[in-house]
Amino acid sequence: MAGGGFVDPEAKKRCDQYEYKITRVFICSCMIGAIGGSLFGYDLGVSGGVTSMDDFLVRFFPKVYERKNAYRNATDYCKYDNQVLTLFTSSLYFAGLVSTFGASYLTRNKGRRASILFGSVSFLLGAIINAAAQNILMLIVGRILLGVGIGFGNQAIPLYLAEMAPPKVRGATNQLFQLTTCLGIMIANLVNYFTEKIHPWGWRLSLGLASVPALLMLIGGIFLPETPNSLVEQGKMEEGRRNLERLRGTKNVDAEFADLVEASETARAVKHPFRNLLKRRNRPPLIIGALGIPAFQQLTGMNSILFYAPVIFQSLGFGSGASLYSSLMTSSMLVLATIVSMFLVDKLGRRFFLLQAGVQMISCNLVVVTILALKYGHGEALSKGPAVALVVAICAFCAAYGWSWGPMGWLVPTEIFPLEMRSAGQSMVVCVNLLCTAAVAQFFLAGLCGLKYGIFILFSGLIVSMSLFIYYLLPETKQVPIEEIYLLWQKHPIWKNVVNSPQDEKPTQEKPTTNN
Repeated sequence: MAGGGFVDPEAKKRCDQYEYKITRVFICSCMIGAIGGSLFGYDLGVSGGVTSMDDFLVRFFPKVYERKNAYRNATDYCKYDNQVLTLFTSSLYFAGLVSTFGASYLTRNKGRRASILFGSVSFLLGAIINAAAQNILMLIVGRILLGVGIGFGNQAIPLYLAEMAPPKVRGATNQLFQLTTCLGIMIANLVNYFTEKIHPWGWRLSLGLASVPALLMLIGGIFLPETPNSLVEQGKMEEGRRNLERLRGTKNVDAEFADLVEASETARAVKHPFRNLLKRRNRPPLIIGALGIPAFQQLTGMNSILFYAPVIFQSLGFGSGASLYSSLMTSSMLVLATIVSMFLVDKLGRRFFLLQAGVQMISCNLVVVTILALKYGHGEALSKGPAVALVVAICAFCAAYGWSWGPMGWLVPTEIFPLEMRSAGQSMVVCVNLLCTAAVAQFFLAGLCGLKYGIFILFSGLIVSMSLFIYYLLPETKQVPIEEIYLLWQKHPIWKNVVNSPQDEKPTQEKPTTNN
């Protein structure tokens, strides 16, 4: 049996000592917090649609428009291969990966709510500047501000949801972030479908409407309660316990609060959380949560489809309206799949969805590769049969991603970091995630142009690698208390040889100063 299948029954018994009810405070807090996912999702969906609109291309990228016009009704892998055009998309993610380290400091010292509010303001300003853009410089500045907003939001919101949730519903609660991300994508595709018909300023409306979720997040964030974990970490014990009692709907929170206090004592002793990520005993969360899962989430190839779905379908010979309609279909599949995952993730577990999806995504990629290799790239539009099969395969791929790597890419990392480095760990998650997102955004169209259908073979190979990674290294974390996850590493067939090593070191603490 693979080592990754290990589940610790003692950690699950600890979960049974936690008393809770699903309270109105908990529901409202999580719904408001989850709105932040729609910022990320709306941008993912709107960018590809806007970069395929003629009015936008004529104003900012006339050479791309001329090339597109030359192949308007034919297939050409290289229609949109322009590094400045892709910089419009990827600049946001480069800004986000840098800003997430500032978010780590703010999240740890001032709380999750502070980062959520800061990210909302930055995203709102970026949306306004993009809608009013008169030149490429304004577009890039606006995208950078959007990126800062996403860097802060993506760093704080998954943590917020994971810490607010009781262990037995933590999976479903955390996936609210992915659900609102997918809803943001779907709404963006709907907006693009209609604004594409508004000449010549429809693209401004698409970009400007990003301010709506940002404004909702800002207003709602003012009323959000801070997580008990964060309050205890800051030394606000009484307020932390009051918040925990309100969230759980009971005064009997002794077991859970004791775990929070114990974790916070360790957290306050650690003055260099990023340095402590490198300690031997933290190797499992570093490799799995900070490096492996966030990178693999982007290297499935899913975000390539989300960024450029309208562009991909136009490159395959679909008309402009038809390509946006096809993109709407794919985003709808993401929403439905995420809802399925929300209902089942705390029953079937994280590993089940990740491994099942690996098989399904590889199968879909093989269908896509076969159609493109046999029917595409001869200067003619795809016929109806292959075109329908291609859309079905991409939709099935989206469904697999929607109940696996999409939500689990945010859920699992928030679960496995100990409190003393949870903020730093989440910053690493967001940094690696956005670095890979930016790289895919910047180079996917060039790869599509150079490798043609081979780009999907490359993604298939990566999916095989990430499935083996999960099979052997990730233990099941469903229903395990968030402050008890470390017990899984100590008994895991592979990781126990790492974390239980006598060479393990104590947390890096501030050295006392001596007066000479």
